[in-house]
Amino acid sequence: MTRVLGLVGCAAGGLEDIRTQLIEPMQSDGWTVAVTVTPTAATWLRASGEYDKIEAVTGLPVRVEPRLPTETSPHPPVDCYAVVPATASTVAKLALGIADNQALTSVCEALGNRRPPVVIFPRINAAHAGQPAWLDHIDALRRAGAHLIYGDDVWPLHTPRSAPGRALPWNAIRRAIDTTTRAHDN
Repeated sequence: MTRVLGLVGCAAGGLEDIRTQLIEPMQSDGWTVAVTVTPTAATWLRASGEYDKIEAVTGLPVRVEPRLPTETSPHPPVDCYAVVPATASTVAKLALGIADNQALTSVCEALGNRRPPVVIFPRINAAHAGQPAWLDHIDALRRAGAHLIYGDDVWPLHTPRSAPGRALPWNAIRRAIDTTTRAHDN
């Protein structure tokens, strides 16, 4: 049985590499990858040419807009959501249950249902983490059962704009998706 990863991408560093570093390796491991992105992430992916490449390699449309109530979902049911990269804004909205775009709606529902499992990689810097509400957002997501790829062991924080082009911890992200999905299956 093929597993389906619901990949949610936000407009943050690393987004430009999701096809080569996450989608294609997950497909090689037998996953189907259904991609939904925030509106700004869609703009970034279109400008780079990655939007069409992602649709070609997945065989599915990249979702940005919600569907009409009379339409069926263009994506298959998901076995795990991965929010990669997640901006500080997306983390805050997920923690507060704010579903103001298609990408957030699906993940908020998963957190509320406690299934399917949700893996989140906050692609943030030290200033984001220093914001007074940040730790409350992280704690809220953990209480909701989200698996966060977060901490100095996987992503030491840096000052704003001091690490352009820094590679995301792709191996840790792929490992977390696999481990979290297996744990949820048991």
